[in-house]
Amino acid sequence: MNMVRNFIATALTTTMLVTAAPTLAETMVKEVEVSADLTAVQNAKAGAHWATLTADLQNAIVSRIADLIAEDGVKVSVAIDSVELANSLQSSLGTADSKLVGQVNISHETDNSKFDSYDLTVTFEQAGPFFVPGTDLTAITTDSKEYYDAMIAAFADFVANKLKG
Repeated sequence: MNMVRNFIATALTTTMLVTAAPTLAETMVKEVEVSADLTAVQNAKAGAHWATLTADLQNAIVSRIADLIAEDGVKVSVAIDSVELANSLQSSLGTADSKLVGQVNISHETDNSKFDSYDLTVTFEQAGPFFVPGTDLTAITTDSKEYYDAMIAAFADFVANKLKG
């Protein structure tokens, strides 16, 4: 009888922890804002894709955190490092050393405990899983649409996962 009681108590405790844990770690979000100065990007072919970087990245982040949108949430501000972006797009070293770098700031209008700030760097290697299956990664260039889409998806995914805890 004592063993059954311990089993039930353990099962209930485990259930409570599993169901409560995700809600404690999640950060509710009111607004997402992305900024970048793309005047430094001199690669015309890449510029065709990267011209919509701010809107595309903002939409990618919001689509990944749709379940976290709340009126009393935090503001997520992302400032893309335009110099790093331009260097990556113009580098003769190719995609292997390319990266998307940004400063992510989390703020709240009334709750001082909900502040955070971090630098986020997404490399081509980290973006690998975001390419369409079967993509020949050796043929990808920094000015291709596939490269752009994967880098945006990887960056947005990292931001969303941090908000989800």
